[in-house]
Amino acid sequence: MTTNDKNGEKQYHIRADSGETVKRLDRFLADALPDFSRSRLKGLIETGRVVCEKATAKSVETITDPSYRVKPGLSFTLNVPPAEPATPIPQVIALDIVYEDDQVIVLNKQAGLVVHPAPGNPDKTLVNALLAHCGDTLSGIGGVKRPGIVHRIDKDTSGLMVVAKTDKAHASLAAQFAEHSLERAYLAVVWGVPRPLKGEITGNIGRNPRNRKKMAVVNRGGKEALTRYKVLKTLGKQTPPLASLVECRLATGRTHQIRVHFTHRHHPLIGDPLYGRRDLRRADLSEPLKEAATSLANFNRQALHAYIIGFKHPESGEFLQFKSNIPKEIEDLLDLLDKI
Repeated sequence: MTTNDKNGEKQYHIRADSGETVKRLDRFLADALPDFSRSRLKGLIETGRVVCEKATAKSVETITDPSYRVKPGLSFTLNVPPAEPATPIPQVIALDIVYEDDQVIVLNKQAGLVVHPAPGNPDKTLVNALLAHCGDTLSGIGGVKRPGIVHRIDKDTSGLMVVAKTDKAHASLAAQFAEHSLERAYLAVVWGVPRPLKGEITGNIGRNPRNRKKMAVVNRGGKEALTRYKVLKTLGKQTPPLASLVECRLATGRTHQIRVHFTHRHHPLIGDPLYGRRDLRRADLSEPLKEAATSLANFNRQALHAYIIGFKHPESGEFLQFKSNIPKEIEDLLDLLDKI
């Protein structure tokens, strides 16, 4: 596969190798281009963005059928237009602001709030709320689509974020993230007890080849990732312990990093709808476990909370650190697990 930019469009050239099995065009492209969703590729095909080059016939044909059968020897060019900048609108949404001055805002994001507009979440995001809170002063800081946003946490993860209010602040915070000098610590509730009780989890993270909605630790490609962890408390009266509360500190910031790393180590986060599990998976549940099973099944978010953030202030250079209490629903989860 090769890529190049032409007239603002990005072109991907993909050839079906001689050993390639016959498959649908949308699946063939999805396998070759893991950064694109299959639905996105299907839309590009249907709008005439894919050209097939048949070497034997020396012909070029635009393909608009996603189910077109790809055979060995065929070559395809995918033309991807540049993203159209979206302009988020201000929307009044309650924010839990921990600190604010003329350069930055530190806030405690609630679980369920998406950070910035994206397909499937066009509004009612943190960005919409920030625009309403800050007015025109935030517009365009760091880009039109994600004004003020330097980093993000997953929709169903709660906790502390820092937002830039000026270009200077955005540049300073972005540099601190790139240098890994910005402090971030999370609290996670995971199944079982990681061994050793304090250590590191490494492994490149990339798109899961078997499920494109997931990330995974991959043997080839991906991006380097490092999570440092410490077990703070084991939970439950079972032997071995049913679960544990773990502090995680990120040396890198990959998509779903903590969730992926602990799943890879067979200690998925409790409540994680994508990487975790919802049941206790015990063949012979005791009565206390049976009673707890319903409550655990109804815990509808990953048990992950960003509880520390620290950074150098963009203007003064002073190191600021903020801590956030663990949310009530996770406190209730810890109490439940500790009793069974």
